[in-house]
Amino acid sequence: MKPIVSIIMGSTSDMPVMKKAAELLNDFEIPFEVNALSAHRTPKEVEKYAVNARNNGIRVIIAAAGMAAHLPGVIASMTTVPVIGVPINASLDGMDALLAIVQMPPGIPVATVGINASLNAAILAVQMLALGDESLQQKLAQYKENLKIKIVEANDELSKISYPYKTN
Repeated sequence: MKPIVSIIMGSTSDMPVMKKAAELLNDFEIPFEVNALSAHRTPKEVEKYAVNARNNGIRVIIAAAGMAAHLPGVIASMTTVPVIGVPINASLDGMDALLAIVQMPPGIPVATVGINASLNAAILAVQMLALGDESLQQKLAQYKENLKIKIVEANDELSKISYPYKTN
């Protein structure tokens, strides 16, 4: 089994945030890899990884970083594989990372999700992959339908809560 999605983080300390992405990809039975690479501490390894990503079968990269958060942009600058950036809340409530990832120069796009939103990054990766995979598209449609069902069920539970002035 060869990975088609790559989860890359600047440090292993980012794994608790990135766990949701790994779990979703696993649930969708999408082969993935998880690696720690740092744009600042291991720049040569980042370059080697990014330059070879497509040839290694990677179709989507989810790159997470905090603070200066250069990792997603550096990777995107060296590959044509789509990169989804996950800003990590490591300082300044994650705003520094969010701005570093989202403010890319023309020609070097990084799709960016919310701070610590690795689940959304994985869902976006699945949506990208599902464009050419009907089976995956069906799994994704069922996943989204299940989200609707959860809200309907939650609303039913809320209707059972009683307060003297609650009107519904």
